[in-house]
Amino acid sequence: MSQDSQTVENQLAELQAVAERHGWIVTAIFTDEGISGAKGRDKRPGYDALLKGVARKDFEMIAAWSVDRLGRSLSHLVGFLGDIQTKGVDLYLHQQGLDTSTSAGRAMFGMLGVFAELERSLIRERIMAGLRRTSKRSGRKPMPEARARAIRRSLKDGLGIRAAARLHKASPTTVSKIARQMMAPEPHAA
Repeated sequence: MSQDSQTVENQLAELQAVAERHGWIVTAIFTDEGISGAKGRDKRPGYDALLKGVARKDFEMIAAWSVDRLGRSLSHLVGFLGDIQTKGVDLYLHQQGLDTSTSAGRAMFGMLGVFAELERSLIRERIMAGLRRTSKRSGRKPMPEARARAIRRSLKDGLGIRAAARLHKASPTTVSKIARQMMAPEPHAA
């Protein structure tokens, strides 16, 4: 649950005030409200638009609320920093008081990325531990054996992957997996 200071409106208001104090001219605002920084560029239209602006050299400085608003994977954050630096764009992170126009700021950005990735790993570990404690499985339920047998019969009868998937209301990926299992050699008993 977000605290009031974490709402997009409050973050934007504070960043606007920082821009005014520094004399920066705000040329664009990008947000991905309600979308995790852990998601990829394809799932974050605001982040994608930001990166397109960087590629066009539309701005000289990016101001963000926090490092975790940009991403949670160290490799993605380091890649992001490399991309913006190649285009001559600096980064200001409000919560961390970080400015990558300095060597110390660039080093600190790398450290913050490490901690953001650690936090994501810890969250995942806690979720998996909770699922183990409650004996719940993650992912889909296994396909009933009768349905898998019907798919195998259709494949043996010459039906293609997509046609078998449509017939049995299964995904082509699932039907492909069953087809691969059918072609795998049987293990020999010792």
